[in-house]
Amino acid sequence: MARRRISEEPISRLALWARRLALFSLVAALVSIIIVRSGLLEIVPALATFGGALVFALAAMVLAGAAFVVIWREGLGGFRSAMLAMGIGTALLAYPAYLAIKAYRLPPMVDVTTDPANPPQFETIARLRPRGANPVTYGGAAAAQKQQQAYPDIGPLVVTTSAQQTYDAALAIITKRRWFIVDNRPPQAGRREGHIEAVSRTPIMGFREDVVVRVRADGDGARLDVRSASRYGTHDIGSNASRIRSLIDAIDETLGTQASERKQPGRRGAQPAKGAPARQ
Repeated sequence: MARRRISEEPISRLALWARRLALFSLVAALVSIIIVRSGLLEIVPALATFGGALVFALAAMVLAGAAFVVIWREGLGGFRSAMLAMGIGTALLAYPAYLAIKAYRLPPMVDVTTDPANPPQFETIARLRPRGANPVTYGGAAAAQKQQQAYPDIGPLVVTTSAQQTYDAALAIITKRRWFIVDNRPPQAGRREGHIEAVSRTPIMGFREDVVVRVRADGDGARLDVRSASRYGTHDIGSNASRIRSLIDAIDETLGTQASERKQPGRRGAQPAKGAPARQ
């Protein structure tokens, strides 16, 4: 007895190509992230790979949209493939789109400090930064003015605890956050200031951003300044200012005190009460 053949439902070629491009873009994006985080290659080709992955993801979404139209009109199969492509493309493009909007709203900056007039200096990191990275020299008055307009709240932390206690709190928090500590020197009364250099990494891509903390005696207490700078690019999308705020707030909390006031750099206001910190 002859068997009856059941023909398979024809599948939209657009849906198939959309799925292939989406899967390829996903693999390329993951590979670029692995390359950046591991430091296997220079950052420029890794970013080029990631940018190419986003282009393929966008193309996959366009093909998936066209596939939906064809499937609806001609009754073809491939709806799941088109949905998969649209989902992968959306997932890959959503976060970069958010960052692009955020970058549009913020000025292009890569170096932020609590003391623009006399920023903490990168010493060991300056020697370790690879060729092609951003300069370690602060941008001067122009950068200070731009920072003041974008982040007027960024300023030093002044406390009534000793310089050593303030330094210990800063070092403990940096260690807890698993930043890579490159150099650390505790303060010595009348001889030198406390100095910590560390490398932080962004959550997803793992971009390296350098941080330096300076602790100085200030009357009966201490003053802590922070500087955070991106190694590459022309826009940090607010990450350095956010890192400084978070670190200073954590140090303030660790010292068991609350800020009484934040002063503008270079200006002095009322002195904090005994046992309470003030953030300039």
